[in-house]
Amino acid sequence: MAQTHDDPNIYYVPHHSPWPFVGSITLFTTMVGVANWFNGHGWGEPVFYIGLVATLAVLFGWFGNVIAESVSGRYNDQVDASFRMGMMWFIFSEIMFFAAFFGALYYTRQFALPWLSGEGDGALTNQFLWQGFSAGWPSNGPAEIGGSFQTISAWGLPLVNTLLLLSSGVTITIAHHALKANKRGALLFWLGATIALGAIFMVVQGYEYYHAYAELGLTLGSGIYGSTFFMLTGFHGMHVMLGTIMLAIIWLRCLRGHFSPDHHFGFEAVAWYWHFVDVVWLGLFMFVYVI
Repeated sequence: MAQTHDDPNIYYVPHHSPWPFVGSITLFTTMVGVANWFNGHGWGEPVFYIGLVATLAVLFGWFGNVIAESVSGRYNDQVDASFRMGMMWFIFSEIMFFAAFFGALYYTRQFALPWLSGEGDGALTNQFLWQGFSAGWPSNGPAEIGGSFQTISAWGLPLVNTLLLLSSGVTITIAHHALKANKRGALLFWLGATIALGAIFMVVQGYEYYHAYAELGLTLGSGIYGSTFFMLTGFHGMHVMLGTIMLAIIWLRCLRGHFSPDHHFGFEAVAWYWHFVDVVWLGLFMFVYVI
């Protein structure tokens, strides 16, 4: 007999799941493909795409199993607590991921550039290697190795994207309250609005990248400024894309009535992730565009 949410004595453990083993094979295939593709081997590209499609299929099957276990009532409060702790640690790992990139930006601006310009212990380096170079931000590097470029004003498209993400944080919160009140129509509307705002954000960022490359001369090769700019905003954009996909899946699950006012951690987990993405963007807006 399948256990229910009210059974506190049994911790559900799935039996004989093939997905971890199969997933490790598909991920290995993907990495072998991309490594050889980037190193000029013609067979690497098709192997990469085969591995990528296979990995997506594994995720589809694996998450499908988890959803089926959830809606059949196999997860009790102990399992729910495990999911919550797992999501917390995942978000913590994401915080550390972005902390490394923000740290690189801080190190570059506060230590590396002043050192190359001759401040502190960098006097000899500046004299013999980069004579005449003075620290400043944005920088295209010593000897202007990054070429000339213009920066993107914080008060144009970046401000628009900031308002979009802040608005999406409000709409997903309203959707959460609607779910807890069991108002399905409002839930679907506000969650759909969040998805739309995330999609618009990606479109605006795509146009911003096109504008940077085509009109401003700002590329990944534009010295340390270009590399840190696209590294930070690009990884964030990837997280917005993943978050929007997850929100769309949750919307479909809400449409099918998978969540109840008392048991809806799948929704909450994605909402946590989305709020994390919002907070990271505020940091990006301040330290990449404004300061």
